[in-house]
Amino acid sequence: MLLQREGFPEEEEFVLCTVTGLQTHSVFCTLDEYGGRTGMIHISEIAPGRIRNIRDHVTKGKKLVCKVININQEKGYIDLSLRRVSETQKRQKANSIKQEQLAEKIVEQYARANKLDVAKIYQSLTKTVLAKYPGLFFAFQRVSKEEVTLESLGVEKKLAAALTEQIQQRIKPEERVIEGDFILTSFAPDGVELIKKALTETKLDVRYRGAGTYHVVVKSDDYKKAEKQLKTATDNLLKFTKKNKIEAEWQRWED
Repeated sequence: MLLQREGFPEEEEFVLCTVTGLQTHSVFCTLDEYGGRTGMIHISEIAPGRIRNIRDHVTKGKKLVCKVININQEKGYIDLSLRRVSETQKRQKANSIKQEQLAEKIVEQYARANKLDVAKIYQSLTKTVLAKYPGLFFAFQRVSKEEVTLESLGVEKKLAAALTEQIQQRIKPEERVIEGDFILTSFAPDGVELIKKALTETKLDVRYRGAGTYHVVVKSDDYKKAEKQLKTATDNLLKFTKKNKIEAEWQRWED
């Protein structure tokens, strides 16, 4: 990765690491995004339960997503945990790394096509962009949505124009998907019709899953818009069900 952050990571931060050494009770890693700073994972932070052999869990050269649990800047110590990272958090970190690598690839292709030094172009960009965003991809994503321009971030006009063209071709607005289930029960003679009307009130695409459970999917390239749409839908449904004495429960799926 071209991105190299200065200083130390924050406690609770998730970092990408490369295993460099194994000892009986500890694993040593370099932090890929922090100039190769060294961190340590104690055997108790490798995995839940008793560990007989560290090598059954990690190997030298392996890439890991770890959580920073303690920092001593004076001594340069960074304590890491592997067991405190969930599968979802691993996927999220891996995805953010891939996204940043995509942004770097766009810069690299521009530099090579124009026979320019990749590192110099990258540094000139990050000097202004990283003052406002945690990474190039975050800025590029907003450019792709036309929410901001590279020029407004201080990027030179010619470079901004060339990169914007590539960004809009290669970075599409990320689609936000929210899923969940409505569980509806009515003991009224016309209960089936009442439930149908309740679902109509949501103005969403609803699929029947069986046993009074109805699946809902909300998609949008805008997180706030998706949340607002879902809230309006659930509010309308719950208002209708309360008025018509329908038992209703909303169960949101985990992101």
